[in-house]
Amino acid sequence: MKTRKQKIPASKRARRPATKRSAQRAKAAAGKAPRRRVKVRDDGSLTLAAECTVAEAESLKSELARRLDEAGPVTLDVSALQRIDTAGLQLLAAFVRDRRTAGRVVQWRGSADALAGAAGLLGLTDMLELPREVGR
Repeated sequence: MKTRKQKIPASKRARRPATKRSAQRAKAAAGKAPRRRVKVRDDGSLTLAAECTVAEAESLKSELARRLDEAGPVTLDVSALQRIDTAGLQLLAAFVRDRRTAGRVVQWRGSADALAGAAGLLGLTDMLELPREVGR
């Protein structure tokens, strides 16, 4: 007859010591403030950083949320953008959609092959309302 292994309550289990690497990561993360990945220019336009990925999504989301209800057009400068993933595209698409629903305008400045390629691959070029020089 087989016996079942008895489960040890969590309170009595021995904890594994943290590895050196995980301890370093936790220490580094505790002292870091999130970096601003979006720059606001004097003219009010937003300049996206070179990388617009899931790692930078929080700062991009907060900056876009601040601009969501602006009465005038919001200009997004993508000339420095070199890499964008689906998280970045999702934020931009939601921002453009919400602005359009509210009857407000989003303008694009500059061009970025990374944005054009990713938007084209996911079929978001028209939804993002990218102009010819940005969305190709």
